Amino acid sequence: MDIIKSIEHEQLKNSVPEIKVGNTVRVHVKIKEGNKERIQVFEGIVIKKQGGGVNETFTVRKISYGVGVEKTFLLHSPLVEKVEVVRVGKARRAKLYYLRERTGKASKTKEMVGARIENKEIIIKEDLAEKPVEEVKEEVTENPATEKAE
Repeated sequence: MDIIKSIEHEQLKNSVPEIKVGNTVRVHVKIKEGNKERIQVFEGIVIKKQGGGVNETFTVRKISYGVGVEKTFLLHSPLVEKVEVVRVGKARRAKLYYLRERTGKASKTKEMVGARIENKEIIIKEDLAEKPVEEVKEEVTENPATEKAE
C-alpha cells in the first residue's frame, strides 16, 4: 500500500485553492485542439465537491444561452491550470442540486455579507528543493564603546 500512496503523492499539486460549495469560481482549463493547446475559462457556481486525495473532484454549473451546463473537474488534474474564486456564496447544504430547477436570479446563491475574496491556498506538500537552505553566518561585531576606551 505504501507504493500506491507514494505514487499518488507525486501526482498531487503542491497547493490547491480553497473551494467551497456555493462559491462562484473561474476555472482555467487546458484544451487541446489538434496540435494546438489553449486555455479556456469556465465560470460558474460550485454545486458539489466529492472525493479526496488524487480523486477529489468539484462540479461547476453555469447557464449558457439559456441552457444549464455542468462540468466536473479533477482538482489535481494537470489540465486544470488554476481556479479563481470570484464570489463567496452562502450555502447551507453540501450539494446544491436544487439550483438545476431554478432559472434567472433564483439560480444564484446569496453572497456572504462582508466576505473577502482571498486567494487562500491549501499547501498539500512542500518541495524541499524550492526552499533554499539558509546558512547560519556568524558576524563578529566589535563593541564601539570598547574601542573608544582603548
